Amino acid sequence: MTTELCMLLWSVVLGLVQIALAASCSFGQRGLDWIVSARDEVKPPLVGIGGRLDRARANFLETFPLFAAAVLAAHVLQQHDQLTVLGAQLYFWARVLYVPVYAAGIPYLRSLTWAVSVAGIVLLLVALA
Repeated sequence: MTTELCMLLWSVVLGLVQIALAASCSFGQRGLDWIVSARDEVKPPLVGIGGRLDRARANFLETFPLFAAAVLAAHVLQQHDQLTVLGAQLYFWARVLYVPVYAAGIPYLRSLTWAVSVAGIVLLLVALA
């Protein structure tokens, strides 16, 4: 398995961890009755760390499809070089760092970490061009 595909699979695991973290915060703030309901009642957004973890999860879900498409395109096109490896690693490790940085509410570092993850996607695309 290539490094890029390995980073893709670990990113799936990271996504599941983020979903679990956000769901546990939702359970803590909204309670079991809301969790098991049809959720017809609109609740206010999660607050504090729970809100930040939920927003980090949502942000991951916005960037992950782009990353997955770029990695899979590189794999199908048999493009595997230092640039694709670096791009995949930058994306994954920046996304790993993004979770605790966002949860802690560190503003500039959060934005920088996000930018590094996007730069990883861009490197994958540059390698494909």
